[in-house]
Amino acid sequence: MNIILHEPEIPQNTGNIGRTCVATNTSLHLIEPLGFRLGEKQIKRAGMDYWDKLDVTRYINFEDFKEKHPDAKIWMATTKAKRVYTKVNYSENDYIMFGREGGGIPEEILVDNEECCIRIPMADEIRSLNLANSVAIVLYEALRQTGFKNLAKEGELHNLSWR
Repeated sequence: MNIILHEPEIPQNTGNIGRTCVATNTSLHLIEPLGFRLGEKQIKRAGMDYWDKLDVTRYINFEDFKEKHPDAKIWMATTKAKRVYTKVNYSENDYIMFGREGGGIPEEILVDNEECCIRIPMADEIRSLNLANSVAIVLYEALRQTGFKNLAKEGELHNLSWR
């Protein structure tokens, strides 16, 4: 699975998303400009000690991404979509794209890809959810649909045993 962040602005969100990507064997694709430097301590703090394990690639713009991944199936998360994120069929090599915290994915991109736009249902009074939370919500649905491939399905207690 792949997550795309289009022009992310807040380093803590990107750090949290990076940690989620490491935990789920998901690649992270960052489309510039970024609202921060990747070496900032806020990213490392949010991503904890997992950032060096992250499969992350940067692109100068969306066109650069498309040139390097011409056949990518991209689901675009936006509050403006008609289709709910649970009503699509994800494949394990899909890309799920999220826009910047202050404005989302540019409408110029969305209008050309309406059939690939998805949204998370929420109350009318709310503009949007936190970016890191949104990524986790949609990513885990995609992983559920694809059988949580290559992810641990059982946990162990630290000090005791299950009965």
